[in-house]
Amino acid sequence: MKTADKALPFTSYQKFIIAILALLQFTIILDFMILSPLGDILMKSLEITPSQFGWVVSSYAFSAGASGILAAGFADKFDRKKMLLFFYVGFVLGTLFCGTANSYEMLLAARIVTGLFGGVIGAISLAIITDMFVINQRGRVMGFVQMAFAGSQVLGVPISLYLATKWNWHVAFYMIVVVAIIIGVMVLIKMKPVNEHLKFQSDKNAFLHLWHTLQNRSYQAGFIATAFLSIGGFMLMPFGSAFLVNNVHISQQNLPLVFMFTGISSIIIMPIIGKLSDRIDKFKLFVGGSFIAIVMVIVYTNMAVVPLWQVIVINMLLFMGIMSRMIPSTALTTAIPEMKDRGAFMSINSSLQQMAGGIAAIFAGLIVTQQTKTSPLEHYNILGYVVAAVILICIYFLYRVSVLAKKREAEKMKMQIPTTAAVEVV
Repeated sequence: MKTADKALPFTSYQKFIIAILALLQFTIILDFMILSPLGDILMKSLEITPSQFGWVVSSYAFSAGASGILAAGFADKFDRKKMLLFFYVGFVLGTLFCGTANSYEMLLAARIVTGLFGGVIGAISLAIITDMFVINQRGRVMGFVQMAFAGSQVLGVPISLYLATKWNWHVAFYMIVVVAIIIGVMVLIKMKPVNEHLKFQSDKNAFLHLWHTLQNRSYQAGFIATAFLSIGGFMLMPFGSAFLVNNVHISQQNLPLVFMFTGISSIIIMPIIGKLSDRIDKFKLFVGGSFIAIVMVIVYTNMAVVPLWQVIVINMLLFMGIMSRMIPSTALTTAIPEMKDRGAFMSINSSLQQMAGGIAAIFAGLIVTQQTKTSPLEHYNILGYVVAAVILICIYFLYRVSVLAKKREAEKMKMQIPTTAAVEVV
């Protein structure tokens, strides 16, 4: 069975689903990622302090977390395509609101609106992937879909920064809106309904379905692991561009190069990690990536004034470690929920991830300080040590997820053996 699953090719429609979900994720990730490279520009143009900027980042996370919890009970009650379109339209409107913001308060409100819709889309996408692909295909699928992260760095972030420096930062959000509208139309026209899960529903009440999903002990292990997984990224990324500009003295004009080359390296490494994730033990791959990430986080946050090429190399190695954690951990987590609970599980999982990340961003804003708009960030290295400790803790929790995932797959294999035997006898 395992060999067959590994060799199972994708159909043409499955390839379309992978491409459209990757494009969806591209806009969602770019909307979030753009805050980091625009961080220095935003803090100076809107006179935002590091602490306030931490709230701008975390406001998205908190609203996304609240939205995910509220949507979880209904996530398995509707066609997943309809759910995807509903939240994607809201995300587009929220991003448009970000583009029109002209004060700290308006930007904060816009990020809350965007998070209410955008934070649920990733969970719906994962539920679709889990419904349409077997576990030994999901590593490859995650590798391609997560390329949206790299694509946002290679194309989205450099283009957005170019538009922001040539005109103003508002134009970067308008660009995302235009691209998202095109993708939304493709989903509406080309994507088929995803409703097989509706046959397995037992809880008629949405809130009862939510409660039963929350109570499941196996699911709780996945929730905790994913929450810890997100903390490091939310702590480190928001102040990345401000650190490079004010501490490492990388110019605003050279920032796009840093993100572009980092993205190119991610595009190369992600499919490789995805294939490895389907062929070797996912937890071992995660542990290897975690130790690379720990080393590079400490190196990055202690970086002094160095040449541009060294900054690019350090960033590339850092993101290689991050990707080596994201893909196998996501593939493992998708193996835990049953089909009837997948939408609710993914929504709750995404919510806890976002809320944990929101708390982390606020905490990071309290650690990192800046005396003036142009002075170096202080205590960023302390933030690096905290992130390294969180990565170590996360290894333990994902080990528990790995054990549960292997147990679930073994149970599926046992259920299939009698059926195969009966066919052979006949």
